[in-house]
Amino acid sequence: MANPLLSGAPGQTHLLLGNEAIVRGAIEAGIQFISCYPGTPSSEVPDTFFRLASEASYTFEYSVNEKVALEVGGGATLAGALTLVTMKHVGVNVAADPLLTLTYTGSPGGFVLLSADDPGCHSSQNEQDNRIYARLAGLPCLEPATAQEAKDMTRAALEMSRELGTPVLLRTTTRVNHLRGPVTLAEPAVLPAPAGFQKNPSRFVPIPAFARPMHLRLLDLLDKLRGLAETSPLNVVSGAGKVGVVASGISRAYLADALLEDDLTGKVKVLDLGFTSPLPEKLIESFMSGLSTLLVLEELEPVLETEIRALAQRLGLTLTILGKTPGPMPRFGEFNVGMVAQALRDVLGLPAKAAPACAAETEANACGPLANRPPNLCAGCPHRATYVAVRKIYGDAAVYSSDIGCYTLGILPPLKAADFLLCMGSSISAGCGAAKAAGQDVVAFIGDSTFFHSGITGLVNALFNQHDLLVCILDNRTTAMTGHQPNPGVDKTVIGDNLVRVDIEKLVGGLGIQHIRKVNPLNQKATLKAIEELKALSGVRVLIAEEPCPLFARRAYGKKVTQVAYVTEGCGEKGDCGDCLNILACPAFFKKDGKVAIDPLLCSGCMLCLQLCSNIKARKGDAK
Repeated sequence: MANPLLSGAPGQTHLLLGNEAIVRGAIEAGIQFISCYPGTPSSEVPDTFFRLASEASYTFEYSVNEKVALEVGGGATLAGALTLVTMKHVGVNVAADPLLTLTYTGSPGGFVLLSADDPGCHSSQNEQDNRIYARLAGLPCLEPATAQEAKDMTRAALEMSRELGTPVLLRTTTRVNHLRGPVTLAEPAVLPAPAGFQKNPSRFVPIPAFARPMHLRLLDLLDKLRGLAETSPLNVVSGAGKVGVVASGISRAYLADALLEDDLTGKVKVLDLGFTSPLPEKLIESFMSGLSTLLVLEELEPVLETEIRALAQRLGLTLTILGKTPGPMPRFGEFNVGMVAQALRDVLGLPAKAAPACAAETEANACGPLANRPPNLCAGCPHRATYVAVRKIYGDAAVYSSDIGCYTLGILPPLKAADFLLCMGSSISAGCGAAKAAGQDVVAFIGDSTFFHSGITGLVNALFNQHDLLVCILDNRTTAMTGHQPNPGVDKTVIGDNLVRVDIEKLVGGLGIQHIRKVNPLNQKATLKAIEELKALSGVRVLIAEEPCPLFARRAYGKKVTQVAYVTEGCGEKGDCGDCLNILACPAFFKKDGKVAIDPLLCSGCMLCLQLCSNIKARKGDAK
C-alpha cells in the first residue's frame, strides 16, 4: 500500500503525527534535498524521509553532526536545490557557525532549518528557546501549533525561502512534533531540477570586503520580511474586548482550548502569531489599540513580550502588558490548558476554577500519585556490562565523564558511572580537563554515534596534548537513543546493509593511539582483563566495547532470544541475597515474596548475570 505522505491525493484528510505533517509539507513544496542529525523531538522527520527515500525523488542523508548537516544542506541550496535540514534545539548550537553566514550568502534554491525545541526537558539537557537564533541570525521564523499548520507552514517556509533566497527557521516544540491531528493534503509542487551553482564570489564568498555589503543586504531583506509578516495569513486577529492575548506556537492551541472551556471565545481579543519574526509591528500596534491589558503567551523565553513592551513604550501606549516578566506565566517548562485558563481568569478578574476531582477517586480509594518510573538501561544492554566491569576495576575513586546517549543512564545506582556531562562529544575533552587539573583517574564514556558526531576531535586533542585518561567507546552498532538511526560505524540499518562502514578501531589506531583494546562487554572475563591492562598504562587509552543494542539486533539482525536466565533455589542463605540487584539493576530482575527472580519475558538472554553469580543459570527460551 502506497504511503499517503507520498501518494495522498489533494483534499484527502489523514491523521498525522506533527513530524509526519512536516514531511508531507516538504513533499508538497517539492523538496529536493534533506540532511539531518537525529535528535528527539525531531527524529521522526528524518526517519520518515529515510523510510520513504527509495520511493521518492529527493535526496536524503543522515550527517555525522548538525554542523555538517547544515553545511551539506547549505551547499545543496547554493547549487539550487530546495533544502530542509532538521535537528533538535541544542543541535542548532553546533550548527550556528555556518547558519549565521548562510543568512549573509542567502539560499538560492530555498532552505528551511527545522529546530525542534524541548520545553520541559523531556529528552534534553537544557531548555532553550531557538527563536533567539532567529533574531541573532536574521532569520524569518514560523511557529506551527497544529498538525495542519505543521504541514502548511513547512510548505510556506520552503516557498518563502525559495522566492526570497533567504533561509527560514521553522520552530516547533515537543508537543507540536508529537501531537496527532487531522491534516488535509494539497497538490504537491513539481520543481525543475536544481540549476547548479552559479558563480558569484561577491555574493557567496564572505571575506570582509564582501561580508559588509552582505550584511546590509540582509538588513534590507529583513525590512521586506517585516512587511510580509504584517499581512501574512499566518497571523490572525479574532475576538473583541479590552483584554487582548498574543500567543505563538503551541500556546495558541492551549489558548483556544482555554477560551472554549470557559465560554470566552470571541469575548477576548486574540492575535494568533504564526509568523513571529520579524515582528509585525503595525499589526500589533493596531491590535493593542483600545486594550487595557495584554497577555503574552509563549514558550520559553519572553521574546515576543520583550519586543512588544519595547514597541508599546516607543508608541507611548499605557496598557498593562503581562506574560513572564512580570506576569502569571513561568519562564521555564511547558504550558498547559489549565495554566493558560487560570492566567486568563486572573487577567479578566474571574474567580478561580475549582480543580476537578480525580476520575479514579472513590469513597475507598483517594486519588494518589503514580509510582515513579525512572528511565533505565534496557535488559541486556551491553552498556550495563561495560559499566559493571569498569567500576570493578576503578570503583568510586575515579571520575566518570559522561556523554549524550542511552549510556547517560549509567548515572543511576548501582552503576553510578556518570559524574558530569556537558554536551554531545564533551566526555573526552572535558575528561581531559578534569584529569589535567586535578590529577585524578578519569574514565570517559562515549557512544559510537556520539564519537562520530564530535568525539573524534576531542580524542585528537587528547593525544596532541598528551592527556592521561581511559576512553570507553560504547559501540552498540546503532544510534540507539533517538530511534536506531544509522551512523558511519554501523554494518546494518533497518532497511539494509551499510556498504561503507567506518571501522572505529582502525580510525582510533590511525590517529596514532597505541593502547587500544576491543572487547565484547558481555564477556566479563575478557573485559575485566582489558580494563586492568589499560589501567596499568598511562596516556590516552581506548577501550572499544562492541555489542549490538538488543532491541536493534532483533530488528536489523533478526536475533532471537533462545535462552533466558533464572535464579536457582540456592540464591543466598534464605534466597534473598540480592547481589544481582545491587550490582546489575537489570530491569528483568524483580522480587517476589522477598526473593529475587527474573522475568523471562524481559530477559534478553545476554547472560551477563550468570558470570557474576553462581546461583543464576540458563534455560531454553521461547525464541521471542
